Amino acid sequence: MNITKDNINELNATITVKIEKNDYEATVNEVLKDYRKKANMPGFRPGKVPAGLVKKMYGKAILADEVNKMLSNNLSKYLVDEKLDILGEPLPNEEKQPKIDWDTTEDFEFVFDIALAPQIDVKLDKRNKFGYYNIEVDEDMVNKQVESYTSRFGQNEVAEVAGEKDTLRCDIVQLDAEGNELEDGIKAEKVVIAIEQMKDEAAKNEAIGKKAGDVLVFDPIAVYGDRHEVGHMLNVSHEEAEKIEGNFKFTIAEVLSFQAAEINEDLFKKAFGDDTEIKTEEEFRAKLKAELAENFIYSSDYKFAMDSRDALVEKISMELPEEFLKRWLKATNNELTDEQIEADFDNFMQDLRWQLIKDRLVKDNELKIEEGEITELAKKVAAMQFAQYGMQNVPDEHLENYAGHILQNEEERKRLANKAIEDKILEVIKSKVTLEEKPISYDEFNKLLEK
Repeated sequence: MNITKDNINELNATITVKIEKNDYEATVNEVLKDYRKKANMPGFRPGKVPAGLVKKMYGKAILADEVNKMLSNNLSKYLVDEKLDILGEPLPNEEKQPKIDWDTTEDFEFVFDIALAPQIDVKLDKRNKFGYYNIEVDEDMVNKQVESYTSRFGQNEVAEVAGEKDTLRCDIVQLDAEGNELEDGIKAEKVVIAIEQMKDEAAKNEAIGKKAGDVLVFDPIAVYGDRHEVGHMLNVSHEEAEKIEGNFKFTIAEVLSFQAAEINEDLFKKAFGDDTEIKTEEEFRAKLKAELAENFIYSSDYKFAMDSRDALVEKISMELPEEFLKRWLKATNNELTDEQIEADFDNFMQDLRWQLIKDRLVKDNELKIEEGEITELAKKVAAMQFAQYGMQNVPDEHLENYAGHILQNEEERKRLANKAIEDKILEVIKSKVTLEEKPISYDEFNKLLEK
């Protein structure tokens, strides 16, 4: 076997792979022998089918299969051994590839086009100035967080008179057209209805001011305007909810008024665990402010990453083999039309330029990701997911267990590994350039992201 490379220019080359009969003959013969042992044909005992007949029936397919395996394995090895940094994958040369006749050809020649990644330098120093936005945490944000925690740990308490934001626990029964209770109608006890969610203002006003023992009569579909919601409220099936019509009698068993939790040590322990050191409202608010500031770092880093990408892609000029890349996109995405490729090609090229810049930063700074770093990132993801449901200070063993489940998904593992290396690239850029830190409000920051 012989493999040669011919450079067309700095970005394009051809690779020619020559496979001769003596390269594949022994392997093909061994596969044919194995086929003969397993062949089961009428008129012949198992394993006694004539070799010539086996070759006639399977020889061409076996030859093609073994030659293609040899071609693929050796071409891949050649690219690695020669340390060729290629873009995309080798494509068959449309002009120089000889026609192959699997019936008569004994010595094969395969010609491929390859695209070579350009050699680039990513020079970063303190003369490079990059903006970094620090999102300011204002008192309104802290107040909303305080309200969120007091609401999360608040509870319903029995009230004497119903207010606009209260709920009613009722015993209900379906009525007929004359207002009589239906014997075979829907009945339920302790059904909870929310006054605030009523769409009908007249029904809402009638409910406000009611007490335990009072009765309301209304059509729940008309008042709430959603059959699915009413079905859930009455605890009936979707099919039953579709058939609901007319009025129901709601006999109020009790009025429930939601009371937000008081800001005290009991709330602090519920929010941050029994071992929390927070004792005062001032410390509580400071803790929430610090949490908000820490969460905003992710947003600031995201914006910095986007801005850095745009700046470096614009700064570092590089030539790319565009015609080859269009061919490769078409060859590997059969569903894409030429028009679709042209329409999105600029975005593809921007992504490719950024990927090449990242690859150079990884090599120049010898960046690597250890398994433990991926696990730690998975634990952070797990902690954020728990936090979304109000679960703070989750024990480390629970985070590790959940992170393990995340990492069992290979796609998720790959995504986290990419995120980990991108975080390191971001830190490299930060460390090498001059950061011009800019304070900005949350609203102004969001407007920047919308541009």
